[in-house]
Amino acid sequence: MRRYLILLLIPVLAVAVATATAVKPKPKSLQLRSTDLGRVIVDSKKRTLYMLTADGKNSSSCSGQCAANWPPAKAPKKPTLVKALKKDRLKVIRRSDGTRQLAYRGHPLYRFAGDSRPGDVNGQGVNAFGGSWYVLGRSGAPVMAAPASGY
Repeated sequence: MRRYLILLLIPVLAVAVATATAVKPKPKSLQLRSTDLGRVIVDSKKRTLYMLTADGKNSSSCSGQCAANWPPAKAPKKPTLVKALKKDRLKVIRRSDGTRQLAYRGHPLYRFAGDSRPGDVNGQGVNAFGGSWYVLGRSGAPVMAAPASGY
């Protein structure tokens, strides 16, 4: 009888182990998040991403101290996006230091060192390093508004 109980428990245990060790899917490289500026493009950790008006199309002009304050959005080997964003607008560009950076609709993307939590938009409208910094809306166009809560 014991042997039969053990044989019956083996499939149950196998399912339990498989469920416990199932790999969670990786978060998308680019996502959307609601902020004080509306829904904006964020990275896989839900940190707000910005564009710099001084950049060329799919070309970053931000390096050195600029990249220390505005870290480039690094591109994974296979970047992915949520369905609300369009794959044909996503591009991986090569920076002058050889690293890969995400760009959306021709805008190289950056985080802001002054954002401490997901959803912060403290870099919005900042004028630094030769241009102005703006978040991008779902379409990939810069959002020019100031945050509703102010700075």
